[in-house]
Amino acid sequence: MDPIQSAVQSYVLQEFLPGASPSELAVDTPLISSGVLDSLATVRLVAFLEDQYHITIEPHEANVDFLDSVGQIAELVRAKQGA
Repeated sequence: MDPIQSAVQSYVLQEFLPGASPSELAVDTPLISSGVLDSLATVRLVAFLEDQYHITIEPHEANVDFLDSVGQIAELVRAKQGA
């Protein structure tokens, strides 16, 4: 896992899956489509990403197409940092 993936995984485990083992949250584990993240949790995740990485996530990006897995989230962050 790269540093962004590790940070996102740690945040999701701490905030939304307390007590879960890191091995239970793989890079491709569905977050929104499986119900781990609801709409409020997604907003909290977006706020974390914007604060942590000094990026802006547009409203149309705060959905299952961009934030459904640790891998997708890391790709979005990297794309935003390169923009």
